[in-house]
Formats: sequence, structure tokens, C-alpha cells
Amino acid sequence: MARRHGRNGRVFMNLTSAGTAEPVAFIKSFEFNAATDKVDVTAFADANKIYVAGLPDASGSFSFWYDDATVQTYTAAVDGVARKFYLYPDFVTTPGQYFWGTILPDFSVSSAVDGAIEGTCSWNAASTITKTG
Repeated sequence: MARRHGRNGRVFMNLTSAGTAEPVAFIKSFEFNAATDKVDVTAFADANKIYVAGLPDASGSFSFWYDDATVQTYTAAVDGVARKFYLYPDFVTTPGQYFWGTILPDFSVSSAVDGAIEGTCSWNAASTITKTG
């Protein structure tokens, strides 16, 4: 195992419903969240709270520099169709290690008078998100 620099991360996604997964343009950061529901089953006389695990969840986001020459994630966000998704923490050094599945993406942009236009895609799993490698 080795520590990695974030510069080689990549996000691939079907940008249109009929397309194939392709790199999302100008990604600058990403976040992947894997959490499991925990249900409190504490009973009288327990020494502390007790929990049991429920279903796992997968969600995340990625940020990008807005570019008007590509749909980035806008089309995927407004048509409600789940998209194929691949997140590579290090596409150059360990291209065989990635997370994949289908997601339901959202799209937002923000701008300021003293900065570039930025976009964000937040997403939730539409299928099992699996780690490969």
C-alpha cells in the first residue's frame, strides 16, 4: 500500500442517457461517502448503547470548472435517468482500482465577480456501488 497524491483522480460518467462513460471535463475534486445505517437496539440493563447495522449507503460529489462546450452533468441531472459512473482515486498509478455503479446525479454552478465559474455534481447510488481492485 502506498499513499497517493490526488492529482491523478478521474471521474467517468455517461453524460447522456445513450452514451458510454467518458471522463467528466475539468474535475478538480471529488468525495465518496460510504456509510451504513445504524439502528439503536439499546435495552434496559445494557451498559451502553447497542446498535445493529442496516443497509449501506453510497453518495458523494465532485467539483469541476464549468465549461460551456460540454454538458458536464446538466443533462444527467435533469432527465432523471441513472448513469454509469466510475471513480478512480489514481487513474495513472493504479488504474485497476476504482469504484463503479450507477448514480443519480445533480448539477449546480456558482460564480463570483472575482472568480471562475465552478460546478458541482452531488450524487446518490442508483445501484450497488462496488470497489474493484
